[in-house]
Amino acid sequence: MGNQMDRLSHLSYAEVPTVDPNGVDTEEGPRIGVSYIFSNDDDELEDGCAADGTQRDPKQEEKHYDQRDEVECAVYNRDECIYEKSTKSASLEVYSPENLLNKCKAGDLVEFVATGQYPHWAVYVGDFQVVHLHRAEVKNSFLTDASQGRRCRVVNDFYKFKALGADMVVQNAMEQVGLKDRELSWRNSECFAAWCMFGRREFKMGGEIRIGKQPYRLKIFMSDKQSHTLEFQSLEDMIMEKRRNDQLGRRAVLQELAAHFSSVEAIQSEGDPAFTASQSSPPAVTARLQVPQLTAASAVCLFL
Repeated sequence: MGNQMDRLSHLSYAEVPTVDPNGVDTEEGPRIGVSYIFSNDDDELEDGCAADGTQRDPKQEEKHYDQRDEVECAVYNRDECIYEKSTKSASLEVYSPENLLNKCKAGDLVEFVATGQYPHWAVYVGDFQVVHLHRAEVKNSFLTDASQGRRCRVVNDFYKFKALGADMVVQNAMEQVGLKDRELSWRNSECFAAWCMFGRREFKMGGEIRIGKQPYRLKIFMSDKQSHTLEFQSLEDMIMEKRRNDQLGRRAVLQELAAHFSSVEAIQSEGDPAFTASQSSPPAVTARLQVPQLTAASAVCLFL
């Protein structure tokens, strides 16, 4: 059941495994990535608040929302593509809440988007209503109220997992209404909505044990011919980074990556032996060295 917390979410930091228990890694190649452990939920930044906590004007957000600033990306679990958001794979068109109601059917996943905000996900349950994780509580709201002025779209096809039947998706969502705070098993609205549709424990907090392997790869499309790849130990970690990129927007993400590449090249040009062995590795496989907006108290970044 959705209201049962996984054991790992209650472990202390010292108890969380972060390396291969056998002490070896048989896989060759770069094992570079980032993990978020016990990081704060980004829910408070989903619904009209800026990163500094100030309130935004919903009308202004809708007016200035720029679809061209979408961060297009794909996610792989080993060699299998499990998520893709790009103009080549699906329509990224967004609608007003009133117009989207004409396109929704019970069991659909809905994403609300606005410039500078984390995307907010919900499950459409029929009768103009959605169920969503909002401010550490699973709520049943009218879609127009949940939107808070943001544009929205149906995102059933972003994740490539096999979906449950529409009735089961709605049932999963409705059974969690009223859960809050420590009763919750999901770190953000996207994990909750995706769990309702696919029923996979990987979307829950602690759903995967971190053992040093990094099977998940987030591939950010920088241009038609260039991409940047990050590796993660869990689907939950990957989703948090993907959502952070969505909140920043394409231009800011590209600027951040450019700054990172410049700093790496500067270190390499100084002849640092730590980087000599990695010069032959493709530049697409690298790690973001800093994770802005996460304090030391709220996140631990492990570069493995």
